[in-house]
Amino acid sequence: MNPKASAHTDPQRDLFRIELQHLVDRRHPLVQLAVQIHWEQFESSFAPLFCADNGRSACPVRLMIGLHYLKHTFDLSDEDTVAQWVENPYWQYFCGGKFFEHRLPIDPSSMSRWRGRLKEAGVETMLAELIATGLRSGAIRPSMLERINVDTTVQEKFIRFPTDARLYDRMRERLVRAAQQRGIGLRQSYARVGRWTLTRQQRYASAQQFGRARRMTKRLHTLLGRVVRDIERKSTKRDPALTELLQRARRLLAQQRTDSEKLYSVHAPEVECLAKGKAQKRYEFGCKVSLASTSRGNWIVGARALHGNPYDGHTLGGALQQVERLSGQKPRMAFVDLGYRGHGVAGDSEIQVVPRKRRHLAKSLRRWMNRRAAIEPVIGHLKSEHRMDRNRLKGRMGDQLNAVLSACGFNLRKLLRAFFCLDWLASLLAVLRFLVLPAPAPDHH
Repeated sequence: MNPKASAHTDPQRDLFRIELQHLVDRRHPLVQLAVQIHWEQFESSFAPLFCADNGRSACPVRLMIGLHYLKHTFDLSDEDTVAQWVENPYWQYFCGGKFFEHRLPIDPSSMSRWRGRLKEAGVETMLAELIATGLRSGAIRPSMLERINVDTTVQEKFIRFPTDARLYDRMRERLVRAAQQRGIGLRQSYARVGRWTLTRQQRYASAQQFGRARRMTKRLHTLLGRVVRDIERKSTKRDPALTELLQRARRLLAQQRTDSEKLYSVHAPEVECLAKGKAQKRYEFGCKVSLASTSRGNWIVGARALHGNPYDGHTLGGALQQVERLSGQKPRMAFVDLGYRGHGVAGDSEIQVVPRKRRHLAKSLRRWMNRRAAIEPVIGHLKSEHRMDRNRLKGRMGDQLNAVLSACGFNLRKLLRAFFCLDWLASLLAVLRFLVLPAPAPDHH
């Protein structure tokens, strides 16, 4: 008998499992933050979303909440988040683990299904708890919530840059695949012809031969129309998925260059085209997001994904209501840029539209107006470090969830940094106390 093989299969070794509380450092920021967060509030808030006496038991709420916090804090996919959870004892302790585990806690696909149950109100509860944790720990002072900065940005969708030629060819491929899955025999799929035509269109456009490129685009339009009509003739009983796909194809074939509501993605019809006046990126494809951050401290206290490309001023009222709902305190002043002129918001909060020239204003007010620009780097961090740049979540609900979860990741990273600084400051004070205080006199007895 091989002694190495028997050592790995010995059941007695499972008796000596390592408890995480004896493995982790109590001064680690994740450990301190795990103690500060009130996890029991999530249990009571999310209990109505799950059935207690029917079907398989749901995943632990603290585990799922912790995984989503870590996912957007460290800019990871669902698969990478679960994989790193196995390797990191501090992540396991933060998510409520008792013993160090060597296997995946859940399948990564469970995170997407769990997000679908929460909806926007559920992730807002997660953001509200982080704000409350910051207030309890002293990282956020109540005076910080009196003045906020509000701005909008674009949350782009994870799609290719839309061109008519790409959309026609992609829609044809999706229709052909759907017909093959349902046993519909098409007269011709145009697989090789479509690929060849799209390649020529792209090469003509790259060579600035736009007349030839337009002819190739028209050819792709014709091929898509043939496939659509062929499927409509041969499919007598259509399921909802095929019906919706044919409607998108008809919408794509009918849209013109000057139409306002165009289809920019085959698999994500909710994508909109927005122009924010950027020199380096003239058009962005996704949805508008309204953000609110504290003027002092730059803590995010509100995040909302908005579809329909609304005017910035019309989003201000909803942003202020969300700030009050999440933080429990109504802001006294809100600073916005000139894009919010004519907002029409009336209430207790004073709205300050920051003008271009501010010399005639009081010095204290001018100082707070200059702080309005502090929300711009917050937006940059959300996009570069917390998964707001290229949203991969599906549908309009995915846009709403990703916007709020990105704000959760931003605030959680600030909390971790605050706990690290507090621990470092305590260590520094201990060293200084040791150096300054006189040494005890030796005992001669």
